Amino acid sequence: MQRVKRAIISDIHGNLEGLEAVLADIESQEISEIYCLGDIIGYGPNPRECIDQMMKVDVCILGNHDQGALFDPEGFRSGAERAIFWTRDQLEGVNGGPEAARRWKFLAELPRNHLEENRLFVHGSPRNPLNEYVFPEDIYNPQKFEKLFNLIHGVCFVGHTHIPGVLTESRSFLKPGDISYQYELGQGKALINVGSVGQPRDGDPRSCYVVLEDNGVTYRRVPYPFEETMAKIHDIPELDNVLGDRLREGQ
Repeated sequence: MQRVKRAIISDIHGNLEGLEAVLADIESQEISEIYCLGDIIGYGPNPRECIDQMMKVDVCILGNHDQGALFDPEGFRSGAERAIFWTRDQLEGVNGGPEAARRWKFLAELPRNHLEENRLFVHGSPRNPLNEYVFPEDIYNPQKFEKLFNLIHGVCFVGHTHIPGVLTESRSFLKPGDISYQYELGQGKALINVGSVGQPRDGDPRSCYVVLEDNGVTYRRVPYPFEETMAKIHDIPELDNVLGDRLREGQ
């Protein structure tokens, strides 16, 4: 029986430099499948190129920024909203055409979740796959925590917060560094945030993703030339400079 080794990535946010670095790292790991948990676009300067790369992966989930580009970006802050409108213009291109239609069709057909036996893959949470954030401090919110874990039958992989780590059934949050970047499944229910490729927010500017093999999850941190992405963002008036500046700090 052939062993399946999966890379699970999320929250690329139009950051082509981060994505290319992660894809190169994935290739070096002899990964057999790639899953993406959404937010391919939004914030970053290369939405078309990032969508084109994600069309090649094995499973891709709809994120809230992906949906925002398709419909109205409700609930977005002003900077994120302006980025979505700019992203729409980039996807449409000068005259639209078959490439634009192909990208829009891809986004429109993305599912909100993906289930494989007792493993659920979503962007936000098992309760609200698109928009609900699950933060580390939710371990102190018993009502929310119980409702989320009642919907998990084994393990749920998420993104959305851009903060990597494992929430366990015993109501603890395990940072990747605290567990030597590895977590063994089968220790009860778990909600695993895979981190962000294009906009990390845990104080580490390196891209983050996980490798799932057998019953083990390994976190990978990948450096990339974020200064190049920052410069691109700064050169686009419609994108707030803060969207580039935060890449340096990983915040």
